[in-house]
Amino acid sequence: MELHDIWFILIAVLWTGYFFLEGFDFGIGVLTKLLARDRRERRVLINTIGPVWDGNEVWLLSAGGATFAAFPEWYATLFSGFYLPLLLILVCLIVRGVAFEYRVKRDEERWQRNWEHAIFWCSLLPAFLWGVAFGNIVHGVQIDAHKEYVGSVLDLLNPYALLGGLVTLSLFTFHGAVFASLKTLGDIRERARRTATVLGLITAVLAVGFLGWTQLDKGDTSSLVAMIVAMLALVAGLVMNRLGREGWSFAFSGVTIVAAVAMLFLTLFPNVMPSSLNDSWSLTVSNASSSAYTLKIMTWCAGIATPVVMLYQGWTYWVFRKRIGTQHIADAH
Repeated sequence: MELHDIWFILIAVLWTGYFFLEGFDFGIGVLTKLLARDRRERRVLINTIGPVWDGNEVWLLSAGGATFAAFPEWYATLFSGFYLPLLLILVCLIVRGVAFEYRVKRDEERWQRNWEHAIFWCSLLPAFLWGVAFGNIVHGVQIDAHKEYVGSVLDLLNPYALLGGLVTLSLFTFHGAVFASLKTLGDIRERARRTATVLGLITAVLAVGFLGWTQLDKGDTSSLVAMIVAMLALVAGLVMNRLGREGWSFAFSGVTIVAAVAMLFLTLFPNVMPSSLNDSWSLTVSNASSSAYTLKIMTWCAGIATPVVMLYQGWTYWVFRKRIGTQHIADAH
């Protein structure tokens, strides 16, 4: 196995970790409107991810930086061709972070309501757009002989990619509802479980269509195995949720995300960005990668830094592991 193959796997792991972790806090952001009944309950939901949401975004920075360094051609084509949707995602992440911090800086109802709207929309849009982006990457886009994207923004809004966006939105929101039931107390916990059941069923229908389409179009035996694991894990998550085993339900919803992302990368390899115009114009792990020396240095750096990141993130989740409820929210908030 060549170094560029190893780095393709590492980038897949980074994106998987990002979607697993950021997925549930996107879901919590969406649930501030779908699940919470008042401002106190919205505060409970926000507090469940308050200590960890910014750490979850480290995985996005790592995935983007690794793509830039290991596969510069992939990075250049991706960020030039997908400029507008990726810019919209970036703006949403910035506004969302500001909203978390600024919401409680003033007591006025209008002030807090506007920031709550920002949290909702800036969680919903990235959750949808990431699915659209990866749907296009897997399905193939208009890349010419110079390895440049020659399509338009409207070309990215094709049925397959839009279905992928609906899958990530519903799956992340389901993941967030399970996380809310795991981290809260009282009535909001019970409603989170009921909401997770509805969202899980919607996700199952959408995922069967999207993953089945992917398998028929580009799949092989390994991707089929990943698809089966994703669907079985989703069913198991729904069953555990109904039984009130929130920890197991969260674990299985996470496995669903991991298996689904793994399936997409399995169908993609050895391409990193297929061309829909001509297969020979596709970006692959070999023609889009950096030099072997660059990849070797990166491998040493990643081997040292990645365990440190995982340790401090694991410690953060352990410290803030307790459940919270409306009784923990001060009246001033």
